Amino acid sequence: MKTDHRKLKKRIIALTICIAVLCAILLYMVLANSRYVEVISYFSSLLVQRPLVYFMLMLWGIVLISLVILIIIVIHDIVVLRKSGKKKYRFSMLNAIDDEMQGYISQNINETTLQEFCENFRSFCSYKLGLYYDISVIRRFIAGMGVSHLMILQGMSGTGKTSLAYAFGEYISNESVIVPVQPMWKERSDMVGYFNEFTGRFNETTLLRKMYEAQYTDNIYIVVLDEVNISRIEYYFAEFLSLLEIPDENKRYLEVVTDVWPDDPKKLKDGKILLPANMWFIGTANNDDSTFAISDKVYDRAMIVNLDKKAKPFDSTPVYEKQMSYRYFKKLCIEAGDKYKISESTGNNIRKLDQYLVQVFGITFGNRILSQIESYVSIMVACGGSELDAVDDMLAGKILRKLEQLNPTFVQDRINNLKNVIEGLFGEGNMPLCIEYIEERRRLTTYVSTEA
Repeated sequence: MKTDHRKLKKRIIALTICIAVLCAILLYMVLANSRYVEVISYFSSLLVQRPLVYFMLMLWGIVLISLVILIIIVIHDIVVLRKSGKKKYRFSMLNAIDDEMQGYISQNINETTLQEFCENFRSFCSYKLGLYYDISVIRRFIAGMGVSHLMILQGMSGTGKTSLAYAFGEYISNESVIVPVQPMWKERSDMVGYFNEFTGRFNETTLLRKMYEAQYTDNIYIVVLDEVNISRIEYYFAEFLSLLEIPDENKRYLEVVTDVWPDDPKKLKDGKILLPANMWFIGTANNDDSTFAISDKVYDRAMIVNLDKKAKPFDSTPVYEKQMSYRYFKKLCIEAGDKYKISESTGNNIRKLDQYLVQVFGITFGNRILSQIESYVSIMVACGGSELDAVDDMLAGKILRKLEQLNPTFVQDRINNLKNVIEGLFGEGNMPLCIEYIEERRRLTTYVSTEA
């Protein structure tokens, strides 16, 4: 609506200028020789005597024609504006959501446990979508959501990374948003859009629309950043990373525009949109020559789920969609933290391993990762897993991977003893993921040393 009014205003200004020019030319021609009383005879004599007047007459005719055309256009614009009952905003999609969601009430079926939720989700993937996942992968996925709003699914191509995130949206009856990351992405506007000065409108992305819609509901929203590391996530996702660190979820505002218009969407606050607490960002990562390495800054904040193997097909009972609200999922995670606290012995062993890693390798857990381990263990146990399985997963995915940053020769000389330390603390055979990772690093460092 603003844009149409601006166009009309410009055309009226042009119309006024044409009229003024027309009057000025006519006045000049009349006053050029006041001896002639009859304007027509005056014009005809001047055509012969003064070529300038001939030029002025031509100009007068052109302006007159332009004036007529402008009058027609202005009348047409006025008629169109009067007939149009629909407003046109700079945030047309977001304003439409304001209209659609008036009086909306979320209806979620919440009666379940985390263990049932995991088992039913696995069966749903098999029965409805023909996707097969090991129950341990499902537990890691759900427990990871309980710890962080950022998750990275990584592994070989074809293991079902994107399908897992997509299937979860189908299971909770709120379709996941698939955002294909582009190689040239560098900033926030690549994700949420930008204001187009030429059209006077904001180019809204599907992600921005879902972020706004999520503020009206208590549903769980899943955003899949497909091939998250085909561009540097530290650049285009930087502001999201910072906002997710703010403890108060009601203060995570992301700037969309720098000014405020009277007809902006209701839930934009000073040109900023709230990062919804009921929205999760799940990135799928391939580690090959076409992608960038994901930095520690991202790995420390995200939960990591490795999908390196395809699960075998299995028979499942019929399972259908099950809605779950964000508040109820959060409640289940809090209850898990109260009920399944990490044991004192396991906590002490983690601290001993931390001290060893600092002394020998110069790497440490940090308070953030320690807090994540405690939460992850509790939720994993509530999902049906074991305490040591959860610790094994966290140590392999978030701690031991830091060895990749060290000199291979330095690691090779010390990695054998690391295996003995872990088995001595947690028991032989209880940390398969850690031992598997150590063996892989040992092979790699041996190969690198041999090549050197």
